[in-house]
Amino acid sequence: MNIYESVGLRKVINASGKMTILGVSTLADEVSTAIYQASKNYVVMEELMVRAGELISKYTGAEGSCVTLGAASAIAIATAATITKGKLTLVEKMPHSQGLKNEIILQKGHAVNFGASVIQMIQLGGGQVVEVGQANQVSVDHIKENINENTAALLYVKSHHAIQKGMVSLGNMIRIAQENNLPIIVDAAAEEDLRKYVAMGADMVIYSGAKSIEGPTSGFITGKERWICACSQQYKGIARAMKVGKESMIGLLKALELYEKKDVKVLAEKQKQIVNYLQAEMNKLNGLSAVVEQDEAGREIYRLKVKVDEKVLGINALEFIHALESGNPAVYTRNYYANLGYIHFDPRPLQTGEEKIILDRVAQISRSPR
Repeated sequence: MNIYESVGLRKVINASGKMTILGVSTLADEVSTAIYQASKNYVVMEELMVRAGELISKYTGAEGSCVTLGAASAIAIATAATITKGKLTLVEKMPHSQGLKNEIILQKGHAVNFGASVIQMIQLGGGQVVEVGQANQVSVDHIKENINENTAALLYVKSHHAIQKGMVSLGNMIRIAQENNLPIIVDAAAEEDLRKYVAMGADMVIYSGAKSIEGPTSGFITGKERWICACSQQYKGIARAMKVGKESMIGLLKALELYEKKDVKVLAEKQKQIVNYLQAEMNKLNGLSAVVEQDEAGREIYRLKVKVDEKVLGINALEFIHALESGNPAVYTRNYYANLGYIHFDPRPLQTGEEKIILDRVAQISRSPR
């Protein structure tokens, strides 16, 4: 019995991914120990913030870094930084930015919802969003022609949530920003490469500490010193409501230390072993057909894509998902294409032996009389 079962909640098997609705990640023992030790001591928080930023920058190659409560709060903080440029009088006015350069240019295909709206996070930081282009087609001219005297920054969302085709590339967005002496913010919350976007020239890059890094609830902004200083200054304004605790900062630093040592290829092979096993077994079940797919955003992540044949099973994918989630243990899957009849199984969060429990549940549901 785990700690959640002990307070009367169901056990959950996470085949969905590093999802906020399921608590994102489980922590390595070393991270949990670091958090515990941090909770038993006092520290000057401002000094910890500065030191944490210095240590994070060693992993990203950036001039500076600012710890945040998460990636969502980091969007608001980075936005406010571009509008206020760290001036205290303006910091204290946010999110009320009337009369200031406050427009944030965002490609329409990047105006996504990740559990909340990216647009709302920008607005929390005082930004006025200017969506450009169409949901499946944005050109360089769309970006350039919307830059004016009120433009504060460009924002690029690097995520599986965003439209992957027809968008202006990050490289071109960075070039346009530099040509117009504007900062560019990159939301790379779940990305695995901590150095790539800084090296490309992005001014501020946002990461979640709890997703790929597998730390506690946390995040950070990493990038150019000028803008990181402006981000840190927001803790005298809107970021006060988003402050991160000493335990999370120390846990994040330990998680980054462990993350640096991880072998992505080894982890990918482990994923493939699990999904290949599930693929072979699920393809033996009537009404289901399974294939292995790589992450749509190009990350080294492999998932099982299962087609539910409603004519054979008598239930559609949404009903199949409901049956998985309503049991005990509850099995949660990745369901972005459920309306098309597909269920995705992400092997990364699975604990030892859980793939067999998933298979048993899938087989039970597929064989149940309607």
